[in-house]
Parts: sequence; C-alpha cells; structure tokens
Amino acid sequence: MNIALFGGSFDPPHLGHTKIVEISLTSLDIDKLFIIPTYINPFKSGFFAPPNLRLKWLKKLFENLDKVEICDYEIRQNRPVATIETVRYLKEIYKPNTVYLIIGADNLKDLKKWQNYPELESLVEFVVASRDGEFIPKDLKKLNINANISSTKFRNNLNLKYIPKPLQSEVLDFYKRTKMSKIKIITDILENKKAENIEVIDMEGKDYIAKSVIIATTLTGKHGLSLSDDIKNALAEIKEKILHIESSDEWTVIDLGDVIIHLMSEAYRTKYDIEEFLEKLKFER
Repeated sequence: MNIALFGGSFDPPHLGHTKIVEISLTSLDIDKLFIIPTYINPFKSGFFAPPNLRLKWLKKLFENLDKVEICDYEIRQNRPVATIETVRYLKEIYKPNTVYLIIGADNLKDLKKWQNYPELESLVEFVVASRDGEFIPKDLKKLNINANISSTKFRNNLNLKYIPKPLQSEVLDFYKRTKMSKIKIITDILENKKAENIEVIDMEGKDYIAKSVIIATTLTGKHGLSLSDDIKNALAEIKEKILHIESSDEWTVIDLGDVIIHLMSEAYRTKYDIEEFLEKLKFER
C-alpha cells in the first residue's frame, strides 16, 4: 500500500489546493491520499478560520473523491503538531510501503529545520508542489501546479476567483465578517483613545489599493504614535499583521493590506481632504 500526505492550514482552501489534489491522484502511484488540516501550523502563531470550520470546508470539497480521506488527527490534538508525529501515526495504522509527503516549494529552504528531520527523511519520499520557474532539486519528485495562489492572497483581497465554487459563499461570508470585526476593533480603539471625526470608507470593488480606509483626527503627533501602538497590539491578539507604518509629526499611515488607516492632525486632514478624494474615486466607475 502506498499513501500520500498533504497537510496545511487551508485557511481557506483554494484552487491551488484542489490542483495539488487532482495532480497527486493522477501522477502518484497511491492507494490513499490523506488531506490533513493543521490545528495551528508549528511555524505560525495562529489561524483565521477555526480548525473545525476548515475541516468542514475540506470535507465538503474532497471527501467524496475516490482514494481521498480527510484526516483530523492534528486538529484532534488541539495544539501544533509536527509532521513527523502525523507520519508516525499514519504509518502505525496503515503500514504502508511508501509514504509520499507533499510540500510546497516554499518549504524547501527550511525543510531541514523541521522536527526530527533525519527521521522524517528516512520515512517519507518528498513531493514538491511548484510553479514554473521554481528550482526543485532533481532528486525530488515534482508536481507542477502552475497556480500563483495563496490563502494569504485571498484574505488580503477577498477575490473569489481563488476559491472553489462549492465554498465561495461561505468562505467569503466568514472572511468578510472577520474583516468587519477587525475594523470594529480599530474604530473602538480610536474612539476610546480620544481620536476625533472617525470615518470608515468602503472601497470594495473600486480601483484602489485597499478595500477599506479608516481616517481619524489626532490631537498631537505623539497621540498618533500612541494610537498606532495600541492598534498594533490589539491586532496582534487576533493574529493580524501590519504590513507597514509610516509617520511624521502631522500624520501616521498604517497599512494592513486590505485596510489602510490614516491618522492626521486637524490641519493636515483639512489641507489634503482624503475623504473627498476617495469619494470622487468611488464614483469614477
């Protein structure tokens, strides 16, 4: 018996994942393909969609496929699980002749840092899912998926072209609610910390770099810096990363990818009138 293991956060599952499953089933000599969602990736600090929701999405997508089984072993541990643990667990149950471990090309650079790597290397045959142009050592099997897609990319722009049709509505609903929760956290901080004239502008579907813009007036330059620290700390608690912060005595810009926050002195806000610019942009199309 030959088996393949395909693990990941699947936060959310996307068309790159479905491509990997499809190609694995047709190009690997396997009797069973295990799709294994993590509870928390050992190399990450958290997740967006909760484990059982990600498990539900995977079952909806894949559980009716021949040879495919959704394995909840790592989720049931309720903690980060090293890949070697899962390999040992499945080998003990199925006694396979060969275990293929499907990984992304981006994992190669840190592969030898994985827990018990020498043992892992002795137990599995690595299979690398890659895109054109990515260098893969000749001694490794390769799955060419040609899909420049990531869960992060979807979460940043909520573009449904990345998501399989059976999941589109519920995936979009979940991450939109997550996004609105993030905006509420930010506006609550601004209100509680004495920022003034707080405005949230929806730029969804417009030709702009973010989906939402939050603008607020600060009392002083130091007030703006203090607010940015408070926002950064609050977002860290929900595993949201700030991409970039830029500031001067008059303004601070906080870039979250899908949300941009402008904190400005009253004089600076009046002078540049970002609200008017964005409102005009909204009606250009």
